[in-house]
Amino acid sequence: ATLGHGGHALELLKAITAGGASGRLLGLDVDPIERPRAEARIRAAGHPESQFVSAGSNHAGMAAVLARLGWDGADVVLADLGVSSMQIDDPTRGFSFKLDGPLDLRMNPNRGVAAADWLSGVTERRLEQALREGADEPRAGELARAMVAAQAARPMRRTVELAAWLRAWAGHLGTRDAADNLVRRVFQALRIAVNDEYSSLATWLRLLPSALRPGGRVAVLTFHSGEDRLVKHAFREGLRSGVYAEAPDEVLRPSAEERRGNPRSAPAKLRWARRSTPA
Repeated sequence: ATLGHGGHALELLKAITAGGASGRLLGLDVDPIERPRAEARIRAAGHPESQFVSAGSNHAGMAAVLARLGWDGADVVLADLGVSSMQIDDPTRGFSFKLDGPLDLRMNPNRGVAAADWLSGVTERRLEQALREGADEPRAGELARAMVAAQAARPMRRTVELAAWLRAWAGHLGTRDAADNLVRRVFQALRIAVNDEYSSLATWLRLLPSALRPGGRVAVLTFHSGEDRLVKHAFREGLRSGVYAEAPDEVLRPSAEERRGNPRSAPAKLRWARRSTPA
């Protein structure tokens, strides 16, 4: 969760089928465009349904999907949060401020409202909240007032329109990098809000222990401090209550070599926990 391009899935499948083992992998992804592509890629690599099955769901639906499949839980869960490279690189999805496309940002374009419509109907207070929670934006109140007024006067419906407006607003920040960082943070905050990502993550974390077998392990990759805070708090609470036997406070981060080879990995943090076993 989430299946994405299938890279993690293919590596997991190598491990769980090594030496003729009978492990099986479930891949979750709510994206109706990318999920079939990833599944086709995995099938082409030689993994039939007896080894791999996918489902159209986000991570919050994991327990329900496991129940529907008749699985009594998972031995290992890997959650890779946020947006995938394929979504970023497809201008029709509206995830990138560097590519011209509709201001959409939905993981599932068949559900909910596009970011442009969300912006046109959002209140100043709600937008300020989204900018604080989803972007750690220090000027959230000032920026929210300006964005709501700008959207009311002349609605921005393209990614490059919003990016240009944000750069103009950020002119006082002094550098192009500072302006680009603001644009990146705002797009991230809008994506999180449009897809209700924090609510889905909180639901998943609450239901996660019931989806893990005794002794089962979970690893979570986050890319933003808001996500990481939710995961850290849930694991700490689970450790305190005895649901988890292990949940280290230390996070794993990408090495300098990995960051050079994959710059998008730079903000990643990995936390893990192990489900307790009955006494």
